[in-house]
Parts: sequence; C-alpha cells; structure tokens
Amino acid sequence: MTAAGIDMGTQSVKVVLYDSVQKKVIAQAQSPFEVIAESNGAREQKAAWYAEGLDACFSAFDPALKKTVEAVGVSAHQHGFVPLDASGAALYNVKLWNDTSTAEECGIITEKAGGAEAVIGEINNLMLPGFTAPKILWLKRHKPDAFSRLRYIMLPHDYLNYLLTGEYKAEEGDASGTALYNGARRKWSKKICDIIDEKLYGLLPPVISADEKNGVVSEAAAARWGLRAGTPVSSGGGDNMMAAIGTGTVEDGFLTMSLGTSGTLFGYSDKPFSAPRDGISGFNSSTGGYLPLLCTMNCTVASEETRSLFGLGVKEFDAEAEKAPIGCGGVVFLPFFNGERTPNLPNGRAGINGISAANCARSNIARAALESAVFGMRCGIDAFRALGFAPREIRITGGGGKSPIWRQMAADVMNLPVKRPENDESGALGAAIQALWCLLKIKGEPVSIAKLCSEHVSIRTDECALPNTASVKAYEKAYGEYKKYLEALSPLFK
Repeated sequence: MTAAGIDMGTQSVKVVLYDSVQKKVIAQAQSPFEVIAESNGAREQKAAWYAEGLDACFSAFDPALKKTVEAVGVSAHQHGFVPLDASGAALYNVKLWNDTSTAEECGIITEKAGGAEAVIGEINNLMLPGFTAPKILWLKRHKPDAFSRLRYIMLPHDYLNYLLTGEYKAEEGDASGTALYNGARRKWSKKICDIIDEKLYGLLPPVISADEKNGVVSEAAAARWGLRAGTPVSSGGGDNMMAAIGTGTVEDGFLTMSLGTSGTLFGYSDKPFSAPRDGISGFNSSTGGYLPLLCTMNCTVASEETRSLFGLGVKEFDAEAEKAPIGCGGVVFLPFFNGERTPNLPNGRAGINGISAANCARSNIARAALESAVFGMRCGIDAFRALGFAPREIRITGGGGKSPIWRQMAADVMNLPVKRPENDESGALGAAIQALWCLLKIKGEPVSIAKLCSEHVSIRTDECALPNTASVKAYEKAYGEYKKYLEALSPLFK
C-alpha cells in the first residue's frame, strides 16, 4: 500500500509517498513559503499559498505513481486561524502559531472568563497568544467586516483536508490546541466561545476521532493534484501530533524533542496531563490518547541568526561551538527573537549576556546559541517529572536533530538517552502512518497505532547519544546561570 503524507510547516510544505510494503519513502517533494512579519508581533501567511504549495509538490511526482496512492494523511502547524466565508474564500490572512499580536485579546478573554485558573479549568490550558481563540477575537476587533462574514473556522490542517475533501471537520488533537476545546471532556467550550462572540459556538465544526476518515478525495482535488477520486483522507492532525506518530511516541514514557523553528517537547499519556503554569499544555494526541507538550517559539532561530551574523555554514558553526566549554565561559544567550510562549513573554527580545573581556569569543557565543534552545525545553522535563511522568528516552527530530553536538547536548542537559529516527520527515511520515491506520480500519483489518509505529519507525543506531555524568553536572551549573538571567530580565518583556 502507498500512502501520501502531507506536512505543512511554517516555512514549507512537504509531501512524501510512502510504500508500506517496502517500508520506505519512494518519492518526496517540497515547496517553500514566505511569512509576513510585522513589528507588532504579527506573523501571517496567505491561505492561497497552501494550495499553490500542494500544486508544486504533487506536480513533481510521476502521474502513474500518484495513482497508486490508497490513502492520504495531513499534518500542519498548529493554532493557525484560517477564516473563510460561506463560499470557502479566505476573509483575511492566516495568523500563525508564532503570532504574538494577540496578547491584548488573551487578557480580555482571561478576565471575562474569571481569571487564569478559570481558563485552565475550562480548556486545560492558559489563554496564550499562540493559540487560535485570541486570533478569532482579534479578527472581530480589528477586521469587523471580515468577522461579520465569517462562516468557517479552520486550523491549517483542517483547511488542507477541506481542499482535498470539501468536508468541514476538526480532529481532537489539533482542536485541543485552539483554546476553544476541552480535551479531557472532548468537547468545545461554549463558555470561551460565548466570551468571544455569541455566534462562534454554532460555527465550529464537528470533531472526529483520530482513527476516522475526514472524507475522500473529491473530483476537483483529484483533477488538480492527480490523485484518484474517492481515496480516503484520514483525520490528520497538528504537526506535533503527527511527529509523535512519526517518531513512535505513542506509548507512555517516550518523549519527542523537535528542534525546528520552534522547539517542542512532548510525550504520550493515556490520561489527561497538563501543567499550564509550568509551560506544559494539555493537548490530545492524534491517536486517541493525550499529548502533554511544551513549546518554545525560538529554537533554531538563535543559531540561524547567529550563524548568519558570523557568515558560517551549519557544520562550520557547530565546529566553532565545539571549541567552547559547557556553559560557554559564562556567556548566556536568551533567544527570544520572536517573543516567547514558554515562558509567556510575547514582547520578549533576544540578548547575549554575561560577556566580559575574558569570555568574549565567537565560539562561546555560538555554543550559547545552541545551548539556549535546549535550556528552553529543560523546564519541560522538570515539569514532566514533577507531575509523575517518568521519561525513558527522547526521540529527537527536526533540523537541529541532525547535529551531533545538539544531540549530545540534549542528552546531557536532559540526562536521558537521545535517539534519532531514521526518517527525518517525522510529520509527513506520521501523517502517512495515520493514513494507513485509517485505511486498515476501513478495510476491516484494524491494528493498533503502536503496532504500526513499531513496524514503520526505525532508529539510527549509530546516532544515539547517552548522557555523560561529568557533562550532566556541568550543565546543571550552566542551566542555573541561564535561569538567573531569565528571571532577572523577564520583567522587561511583559
């Protein structure tokens, strides 16, 4: 069986064709996106770009090969708001997960809900700028004409499903990241909806379970992208939920760390699990369970900006960083180029701290940029452990996972074994595996998602990193320095 896995990230959309018999990707294509960035923290894209991205990817495949696809799965970045009118036309740009221009709307919703604890009780999360709910209120307050014509409220992955099938449905994993859905009760929150607008609750789509199909490829989509009409399209999910499948994080004790534009740390749980005050969002998985998750908005951003400043290639930058000691001689990088979600600093700014005549070296600054990404997620491990989650190992993915220095850094900072899956496209692979899961159910051959992952997710045995006792101790001290600067400077960014 061949499944198509679509993974739409902030910077590009990727499509893989996965052969489940050979257990390998037999074709893949990618198309880049731009981001509209404003000084007020706005980060947006055009909905039309998404269909155009699929055009570019599917046109790169052999037409005969596309006809062998038996199921399609979709992964896309979470929390984005795609507002459509009754005809399915976009009413405004897509506000993205890293858009921090809605901090005021978060305050309005939180106050009307009765405070932060009341919000947590309603949706298992705090009301944060990255989530979808404040974006909807932003549209109402700033684009009232567009809001008056609002008919469909979609997340990016919902929108791709809509383009493929014409169906207006949501999936519980991605829905749990909207700040409109209570994942523990598995229902939309009428209380939060009514605070935003009394018509909102009636506009939301039905929520399907993870193993259900969203629909089938429509005649129009088949003609446009060369697929067979009637091909099942699975429920899909957010990029983190699909990356969990693509890295095998579908059982208790496993954690996935994704080092991309954003940094995420998430694990599978059979029971609802969250600690919003400590940055652990209470999401559902796209496998029927739960996905507690920590997200930082600045991960590879710090290293990429610093690398560009120094005029170094990726391998050259890593080599420069390896010259510096753990802790970088006291240099501490706060990487908040895009504001920050964890900790909640929507007005955050980046800074290089602790520089003196003794440690002002390119190598120290380079290593500090790398360390900052992992330190940003260290608080997540502490929160997971404090709440009784016993992590056994980390599956690392994303662009940063390809770096040996970053893998070893993660193992030492987290004091856990770090393993890198064979397939780097964890979101696309996860979408393909979920599509196979759905297809087998349709065929009357149901199988557990854990069994499918054990068969289709393999580990690069030569790229595992184990924690080094001496390095673990050195990083404890360096992490303490990071927290000192973070605590001292955070009040400037609120």
